Amino acid sequence: MLKHIFSRLPRKSLSKAESLDSSDPFCQNSGCSSGRGAGGGALKRASSAVFPASVVAGFEPLVPFKDVPSSEKMNLFISKLSLCCVVFDFTNPSKNTSEKELKRATLIELVDFVSSNTVKYSEPAILVVCKMCAVNLFRVFPPDHRSKNNSSHASENDDDEPTFDPAWSHLQLVYDLLLKFATSSALEAKVAKKYLNHSFIVRLLELFDAEDPRERDCLKAVLHRIYGKFMVHRPFIRRSISNVFYRFVLETEKHNGIAELLEIFGSVITGFALPLKEEHKIFLWRVLLPLHKSKSLGVYYQQLSYCVTQFIEKDPKLASTVVQGLLKYWPITNSQKEVMFLSELEEILEAIHVAEFQKVMVPLFWRIGCCISSYHFQVAERALFLWNNDQIATLIAHNRHVILPIIFPALENNAQSHWNHAVLNLTLNVRSMFKEMDDALFLACHLRYKEEKEQLNLAAQKRKEAWEHLENAASLKPIAENIAVLVTPLATSIRC
Repeated sequence: MLKHIFSRLPRKSLSKAESLDSSDPFCQNSGCSSGRGAGGGALKRASSAVFPASVVAGFEPLVPFKDVPSSEKMNLFISKLSLCCVVFDFTNPSKNTSEKELKRATLIELVDFVSSNTVKYSEPAILVVCKMCAVNLFRVFPPDHRSKNNSSHASENDDDEPTFDPAWSHLQLVYDLLLKFATSSALEAKVAKKYLNHSFIVRLLELFDAEDPRERDCLKAVLHRIYGKFMVHRPFIRRSISNVFYRFVLETEKHNGIAELLEIFGSVITGFALPLKEEHKIFLWRVLLPLHKSKSLGVYYQQLSYCVTQFIEKDPKLASTVVQGLLKYWPITNSQKEVMFLSELEEILEAIHVAEFQKVMVPLFWRIGCCISSYHFQVAERALFLWNNDQIATLIAHNRHVILPIIFPALENNAQSHWNHAVLNLTLNVRSMFKEMDDALFLACHLRYKEEKEQLNLAAQKRKEAWEHLENAASLKPIAENIAVLVTPLATSIRC
């Protein structure tokens, strides 16, 4: 009889410190779940082990939200979250199928609840959400099969199909839950920042190296929303992303999520206040510009170019610095990257001011002249397309006295001997443009080109005669011991 009476009395609640400090909010899977492939009994053990008994006890997690009063929905929410803290093994599709489906149905319920909830989340509920997300999301990825290959096959392996995570049916729902939770008006940032903290953010950033593009897209949305809502974490998020880029540029040159991280930073840059802080300028100089030298530039080129142009739109004085950085990392032996650099240069030159343009036009057009002379028709064609841009053509016209003498030899050589007809036609069009701009300057450059050509031919003739004289002298001298054998004229005629 006494036992029956005592059982009806409410249990003593744990103190706030005890309930929130049961373990690290982002504990390892072994501490937050009963193991992979656990059954229904394991679900109950995991609930009681991870979460405070006073919170979970008395609420059956399988009860629908509509069957409980509004005052108890938050407790049922916590109970259902505890049920989802068990992580299953998806490498064997036939294992624990009923439990996996139960967890998936529960996750769908939780996502719907978070989407419609307007009641402020309690501190224990925030803790439980963070724990559940940590248990399900934070994991070690298997070794990337592409990293096992040597560097000579790296470009081939970049085209391989990505590996898709077999647990995506659960992971997607967890990401949806986290995204809706982080953006919910019922979540107070002042309270949640203790649990969505630096440790949580660092673990999220580690997940960007996932090979599954679906997961990286979800991470991109989640991190962007966290950055927007938690202003106190913004400097730390920027520093942490910078560290990922530093490691990529200076150490590994292997990371699957560079494009997504740059996309996040592109939207962050648009919100920078003016004048730009020194921290932001350093990020441009030490992170964004060195990212151009990676062999895998094509994977994230669009996002990187957008970030750079956003900086120039914020502060046009940075344009000359960016152009100098591009010239520093110019890919002389990689034609595909050269085309990308020329495309980015066009975007920069559209936004550059005249004063900044004049600072860099000499080394810039020396490099453009080399591109015009390229035997790779796409490089030469892309360089000549710059004159199709009215704004760039205007800049060139105003500074033609400096620019035309630099690129005239390249134009003339193309007009005389380039093998590609499209490049030849574009070259003739550019020559005609300069001739119409300033006929006297064009004729002066043409005369100078002829003189330089004659001097080069004369120097080549003298060099040839000198070699012939040496060969004749050597052929008359008898071969003695330890004397070098005469090199044949055929070998000396080979040119680089």
